[in-house]
Amino acid sequence: VQLVESGGGLVQAGESLRLSCAASGNTFKINVMAWYRRGPEMERERVAGISTSGGDMISYGDSVKGRFTISRDAAKNTIYLEMTNLKPEDTALYYCNAYGINDVWQGRGTQVTVSS
Repeated sequence: VQLVESGGGLVQAGESLRLSCAASGNTFKINVMAWYRRGPEMERERVAGISTSGGDMISYGDSVKGRFTISRDAAKNTIYLEMTNLKPEDTALYYCNAYGINDVWQGRGTQVTVSS
């Protein structure tokens, strides 16, 4: 499985961005996909996750609840992260992980920078 993220960029506080993570290869192996981030002053944080089998179960990290929305397009094997009301502390490398029964795959990430 290969994961490619896109959609990052430089925005001002209060603005929005939508990230995409496209999966290719043996995507049938994927059960869950999730967004993570790692910033210059933060440990790796799980931002949001969504199941890709058996119903769209969704979870969010506490710091993004109410501002970020995860969704997926099954036909495109792609998940999205809609980020609104961005804050400088959201500045980080955002990357997605995909999980199978016995496998984990990770993309290279896309940088999000929020200026104050």
